[in-house]
Amino acid sequence: MIEKCRKIVEDSVMLFNKLLYDDRLLKKIEDVISAVINCIKSGGKILICGNGGSAADAQHFAAELVGNFIIKDRKGFPAIALTSDTAVLTSLCNDLSVEQIYAHQVEAVGKAGDLLIGITTSGKSKNIINALNLSRAVGLKTICLTGLLPEDAEIRLFSDIVIDVPSSSTPRIQEVHGLLIHVICEVVESEIAEKRA
Repeated sequence: MIEKCRKIVEDSVMLFNKLLYDDRLLKKIEDVISAVINCIKSGGKILICGNGGSAADAQHFAAELVGNFIIKDRKGFPAIALTSDTAVLTSLCNDLSVEQIYAHQVEAVGKAGDLLIGITTSGKSKNIINALNLSRAVGLKTICLTGLLPEDAEIRLFSDIVIDVPSSSTPRIQEVHGLLIHVICEVVESEIAEKRA
């Protein structure tokens, strides 16, 4: 059992090391940070969505932006996890379909100048693809956090920036997504935090 545990940790560490030395991925992270900063500075809001563990990541991401991540006395940044309102989600599942739960919310609360971040380890989640597609159509910038994807993956068509973690293992991808959320939030906060009045 110890060796199984060691192998899991080793696989995770190896993937984190790939990220550390992959200039292509690091440039994409920098691009996402710039997009989030530009959105906030221009008066836009960040909308975030995902399914399952990625839904929890979406809520985590929004919480770090709205709350105080490292700097404890700063104004909150406008961010909404589209995964959080169970009444909205269940009504949309009932009245429309699971595939439309995020696109419909973007249509309701999104506006040009906002930013949508879709999180999907597989890159195949239809409700994330639909939300990115609709967001693009109404003038939102679009970002996708995902795993290893083929170059012709549909989700790439609707994403301005794709951070594709080089793994097909859902748990390992989610671990990296957790790190990315912290990296993005910490740098955004350090760059534009204003003290509360």
